Amino acid sequence: MDKAKGFMRRVLLVKFKAETAPDHVERFIKDYSNLVNLIESLKTWHMGNDVIIDNLHEGFTHVFELTFEDAEGAAAYVVHPAHLEFHERIAHLVEKTAMIDYKPTSFHT
Repeated sequence: MDKAKGFMRRVLLVKFKAETAPDHVERFIKDYSNLVNLIESLKTWHMGNDVIIDNLHEGFTHVFELTFEDAEGAAAYVVHPAHLEFHERIAHLVEKTAMIDYKPTSFHT
């Protein structure tokens, strides 16, 4: 297995509160995606909606994957004023999150 040098990825699962209006979810996504334009260490931002048919999502409806230049870049993102302001504005919309950071690893057999 070869660990990628540098890059680090973060996967975030989000469960919005039941009363969160769809237009607020859309605004959340738009504002969240814009962080890639505001924070230099954030290199890529992707998202998707849950499409599983087996109902194993435990209420999580959205997944976000962020790529950082390295672990230090991820740490800088957490305290960046744009991230802190975004988090403060949207925290009331979210019921639950789950997050994992990882270094991409190639596996060859």
